[in-house]
Amino acid sequence: MKVGLEIGDFAWKGGPARIADTLVEIAQSADDAGFSLIGVGDHVWQGPHAGGPEAPMLECFTTLTLLAAHTRHCRLAPIVAGVHFRHPGVLAKTVTSLDVLSGGRAMLGLGVGWYEDEALGLGIPYPSLAERFEMLEETIQICHLMWDGERGDERPYEGAHYRLARPLNLPQSITRPHPPILIGGGGEKKTLRLVAKYADACNLYPGPDLPHKLDVLRGHCEAEGRDYDAIEKTVIFPFDVGDDGAKAGDLAETLRGLAGLGVDTAIGIIGGPEPVRQVEIIGKKVVPAVADA
Repeated sequence: MKVGLEIGDFAWKGGPARIADTLVEIAQSADDAGFSLIGVGDHVWQGPHAGGPEAPMLECFTTLTLLAAHTRHCRLAPIVAGVHFRHPGVLAKTVTSLDVLSGGRAMLGLGVGWYEDEALGLGIPYPSLAERFEMLEETIQICHLMWDGERGDERPYEGAHYRLARPLNLPQSITRPHPPILIGGGGEKKTLRLVAKYADACNLYPGPDLPHKLDVLRGHCEAEGRDYDAIEKTVIFPFDVGDDGAKAGDLAETLRGLAGLGVDTAIGIIGGPEPVRQVEIIGKKVVPAVADA
């Protein structure tokens, strides 16, 4: 099993003046320890689970670019980008730029979004859930067009929400045929169907319904003619290793159980005042313990 991490908050010692230094320490520690992925949540306000809008939050892709400059191996991804934040053409260009600047390590995590207050608070349009699902599918289609061939499929695109006269993309992504697309969410009728139809990876929660969700995905793959095993199965949840790693063995056992269900990658949400120490413990005691799972 592969292990990734998501940076869940930025309320660290030293305040804003130390955030960049702490991010570099996290990135280098994770890269050296063999983490497969570093993710950053895509929000403009901090979520209510981590202190709410008055807690510090950094813009996702700016942060990922800093992480790219200080790593050499980890994949880099928004976990996950809200489809309402960026026009698809700008999103595809942004991910392409991250892929080029990181030497081919970008991954696009994408979802319909959920934090209405932050959108309305900053004047960002927040369509209905049904519309955002339509936008999600069109966004993936546009990304595929822009990542097609050496410069993008330049034929016009016309959808219900987006119209592109010329989906040109230069420079093209280093990752071919395109940066992997991960769709976040476990909705059985729409989200997992879109995973089967378009995505390279899914992102789920490791609750008691996880086996059922994977069975639903398998059924959608059969309907779409996709190879279920070709889709990377990821889960995300807060990692708790306890004081000085006292719970690292329990976490490793949990990850081994998830691997037994068919999960390929576990993404640990890292929070609290000492994120570097958490990454060091996980890298030393958990990553090698589950490498063969």
